[in-house]
Amino acid sequence: MGGAPRFPSLTLAGDDLAALAAGGTTPDALTFLELGERTRRLVLLKELLGALERTPGLTGPLGDWTAAWQLLERAATTDPDLAESLLTSPQIGSWLAHTLRRLNGQDGAAPLWSDIGRLHALAGTAALRTGLDATLPVPLRDGTLSLPGTGLVRLPGRHPAHGTGTLTLTGGHLTLTAGGHKSPPLSPASAPGPYWQPLRLLQPGRIRLDDIDPYRDLDEPVRAQPLEAAEFASWQRIYADAHALLTATPADATGRLGPGTVDVTAIHTIVPWRSSAPPPATDGEAPVQLSASTGDAYASMVISRPPSGLLLAETLVHEFQHSKLAALLHHFPLVDDDRAERYYAPWRSDPRHLTGLLHGAYAFTGVAGFWRERLRDGSTDPETAAYYFALRRLQARLVVRTLTLSERLTEQGRAVVEGLAETLGGWLHEAVPAAPLHRARTAARLHRTEWRLRNVRPPHYTPRATEDTWPDPRTHGFARAPQGPETADELLASGRSEQALAAYLRLPDPGPAVRAGALVAAAAARPGRRTRAALARPERTPWPPQFGDA
Repeated sequence: MGGAPRFPSLTLAGDDLAALAAGGTTPDALTFLELGERTRRLVLLKELLGALERTPGLTGPLGDWTAAWQLLERAATTDPDLAESLLTSPQIGSWLAHTLRRLNGQDGAAPLWSDIGRLHALAGTAALRTGLDATLPVPLRDGTLSLPGTGLVRLPGRHPAHGTGTLTLTGGHLTLTAGGHKSPPLSPASAPGPYWQPLRLLQPGRIRLDDIDPYRDLDEPVRAQPLEAAEFASWQRIYADAHALLTATPADATGRLGPGTVDVTAIHTIVPWRSSAPPPATDGEAPVQLSASTGDAYASMVISRPPSGLLLAETLVHEFQHSKLAALLHHFPLVDDDRAERYYAPWRSDPRHLTGLLHGAYAFTGVAGFWRERLRDGSTDPETAAYYFALRRLQARLVVRTLTLSERLTEQGRAVVEGLAETLGGWLHEAVPAAPLHRARTAARLHRTEWRLRNVRPPHYTPRATEDTWPDPRTHGFARAPQGPETADELLASGRSEQALAAYLRLPDPGPAVRAGALVAAAAARPGRRTRAALARPERTPWPPQFGDA
């Protein structure tokens, strides 16, 4: 594409690796990750083209694919930078990976030719944005054509779920025809209307809020769900607040950013989960309901809209940590993972495998750093910031220890885990006010205890994978000190452990949540060998527990 292939040297210097390993980054480290993702896209694209050459007919009713490829090459020659930006956009990464998985036998809801035909849409987009004239067949979904990184063309009337249309490009404008319907001339600058929905940007920073690309989700293509104007305005408002928070912490003199900070210009895309507003906040701010990312779409993240810029900023840090680690994993194997789901992750209800555990440790080190920055700059409630900093540093350090003891880390994996350990070890010595520190430690013990009660089973007392999930109101519920504590949880959060123990024992349903509360309360109220043993192996402790005074 665009003349001779350009394969820049991919070199990660020791200082840059150290910055990534510690949970942070440098400008050169980000460049390394971005160039690595570019190279990976080129490799995947070559694999796709090779499959098309080896197996004629894969494009079905779209016909010969070589005309689309030649058009894409012409556009790349005309404007190499545009071609680069399209190729490296997150959703093209998702499309390539999804389509190659399908070519290797994975089932899909759409006809295979429809997924492969994204190549035609990519070529049409590149030609449109470089002003080339052309006519080519394109795949449609319910009468719509998604132009990567640009917008969505919609035709009126009834259309098949997967069909074809004809895209005509003339002087930077397009028309789409299918099923007896034809769009008016449109361009990327056209205003939103019945035929055209542009891809919208969040300001400042020009991050894409992608609600239309079929490959914006984690794997299987999804329908376009354009946000209503009011919902987009809400996203814009909270993003502006999040941007202000994330840019308030500058890089050091060398450009290095520590854990908990992120260069917002490195984030490409936010995909709004569904199109609805979040549930109302209850006591304090509700946590983000969903966020996720995939290694196929570097610097893109799926997020349900949180109620505030503060929580969006935390989520952007969290998900970009995942993106960095996933990109690093494309270069180096970090763990020798047998994929057995048997390890405890303090932020999950189910057992995890080692790769998932490493991802969690890396992401939550960033989250701990985010709250550490909020505690230092005073930009939010200090009690909440102190609580989450204390909680996440403790949980991440526990997982880092598990990874170290697994003895399944590669050389590069050890470098990353040792970097995280050094970061978290330093933070564990930083002072946090006593009350939020107590609640953080208590919440961490409650989660681990309940997890073991729900996931560890005889006869071998090893964790087992399960599809069951369970609610965890305590992790976020303990963030603020209860006013006038009455319930068992409130008493425990307030440090009244003996009263809390009595309250738990009075509850009629001794389920895992109640048993976990009682064991944690007993360990705090009556420290000793028996209560420590019960907390370490709660699944072996009979109910009701008999500790006496020891």
